[in-house]
Order: sequence, then C-alpha cells, then structure tokens
Amino acid sequence: MTPQPAPEDRAAKAERRRTGVAAFATGTAASLACFAFLPGLPHVIDWGAALASLATGWLSRRAWQSHMTRKHAIAAVRGHEKAPGHGE
Repeated sequence: MTPQPAPEDRAAKAERRRTGVAAFATGTAASLACFAFLPGLPHVIDWGAALASLATGWLSRRAWQSHMTRKHAIAAVRGHEKAPGHGE
C-alpha cells in the first residue's frame, strides 16, 4: 500500500512547481531580451535564438530547483521545518 502524501508535501511540491515556472519564464525572457536588444547581435529572433532561450530557461529552472532542494535539505538537517527566512 502506498502512503498518502502529507498536505505539507503537496504544498511544497506546488511551491516548487510554481517557482520553477517563474524561473523558466524569467530565464527565457531574459535570454530573448538579450538577443533582441544587445547591440552587435542580429536583431532578428530566429529559431536558433528561440531554442537557445528555451535552453536558458530550462537551465535556470533546474538551477533554481536544485538551489531550493539543497536549501531545504540543509534546513532539515539543522532541525528547522522550513528554511530560514521563510516563515516561522
């Protein structure tokens, strides 16, 4: 029998998903802005720029989720329920 996830597990998962989407969107938008506005680059968003921006967004999402997982693991080792600076 599979144990049911605790409500705080679901809340943590939802927060992780939400912050991951925000990190992806930020990374993608920042990369597209670089391709669009920096001087010296061709000011045409082609397929290569779009794919590079998506890859940058994916990389920033993975980096943010890794950072948050590490932060929560350190907090758990120290005995905190939540990471320092995140609520009680």
